[in-house]
Amino acid sequence: MQERIVIVGGGAGGLELATMLGRKLGRKKKAKVTLIDRNSTHLWKPLLHEVASGALDSRLAELDYRGQSAREGFQFLVGTLESVNKEEKSIQLAAIKDEQNHEVLAPRSIKYDRLILAIGSVTADFGTPGVADHCYFLDSLRQADEFHEHLLNEFLRVNQSIEDGQKTKLSLAIVGGGATGVELAAELIHSVSLLSIYGLSYLDQKHFEVRLVEAGKRLLPALPERLSKSVEKKLKSLGVEVILNNPVTEVKENTLVLSEGENIESNLMVWAAGVRAPDIVKEWGLKVRKNNQIEVNEYLQSVSDQSIYAIGDCAGCRIDDERWVPPRAQSAHQMADCLYQNIVREYRGKPAKLFQYKDRGSLVSLSRFSAVGNLMQSKSLSMSLEGTLARWAYASLYRMHQRALHGWWKMLLLLMVDKLNHVVKPRLKLH
Repeated sequence: MQERIVIVGGGAGGLELATMLGRKLGRKKKAKVTLIDRNSTHLWKPLLHEVASGALDSRLAELDYRGQSAREGFQFLVGTLESVNKEEKSIQLAAIKDEQNHEVLAPRSIKYDRLILAIGSVTADFGTPGVADHCYFLDSLRQADEFHEHLLNEFLRVNQSIEDGQKTKLSLAIVGGGATGVELAAELIHSVSLLSIYGLSYLDQKHFEVRLVEAGKRLLPALPERLSKSVEKKLKSLGVEVILNNPVTEVKENTLVLSEGENIESNLMVWAAGVRAPDIVKEWGLKVRKNNQIEVNEYLQSVSDQSIYAIGDCAGCRIDDERWVPPRAQSAHQMADCLYQNIVREYRGKPAKLFQYKDRGSLVSLSRFSAVGNLMQSKSLSMSLEGTLARWAYASLYRMHQRALHGWWKMLLLLMVDKLNHVVKPRLKLH
């Protein structure tokens, strides 16, 4: 009987793992590999800030799960994980309903021999009052599209107000000075600089203000302090107001309440201040950390059940007694690769290898203006990058994800298609 390998979550780690296992085991009927995700298409999560700002049309970058499964030898099921039954080795998927609340698919139970959880993360609000009611999040394509729609409406409203002679500005606040917050701030500045090309000639950078609020002492704590200062300087030169060491204590309608200083009034507010695994994880009877991450051992198995694994942002994996593997795309990729190798080794009768996280450094894009980062060569040696070279390195991260999913030749074809789209498509998505 074929082993039933069920992967829940089609993000960077989950989809890459399903693809590799499908090619190696699924096509040869050695195992039944099933990928489950609540959505029908995949978009690389680090691109969501570009979708939100209009710099990227998500339809040009989405990958269809069913098409990928048909090509690569795994099965795809659409569904939302509701519960895990460790004793019966089964998971329960919630019912799927349409926009009129009509049931499309009834609740389903899926049996597994090996369950791999790759459900990603959501933004952490740290219990701050009002965040859920008044702020936008960028955890999913749906949320990015929702923000983009409201951003376009604000573009139109403010542009018309200025044309009518009113003295007004479009104000936007971003909470969180990590990669998402910094990259979104730069992309928004770039988007506004393009508006005049598409008929919105009154709303320019003089009438647009972006405030980036960070509770810590500096932006981008994952980067060396020199690069962090360089990013702060560049953002300020673009017109972004950077507010450091000033946590948000409450969010009201169109207002951020800060622990020190004046409150910030804003037309749109985005919360990008931290990550945690979804709250529902706590209901599955697995040992979790305070941020809901599933604690795993050195083989990425849950410490509560050796038939259950976790990879990516939802996995709590120790580096040493004090440090944990950070929730980054590179972590998900490394975990997926390690788990794939170990499953294949098990089929060949070989022992599994320990997962060892290797920090490859961090790269941050400042839209078309610049990029910065550091590439880790070893624990004691790293190389700092800025400008064009850093932008190339940043772009290569997405291409490596595409290579993992499609192989080298298809990745190169997709690169050519993207270049053509850049020529024939508008530079800003305004619909």
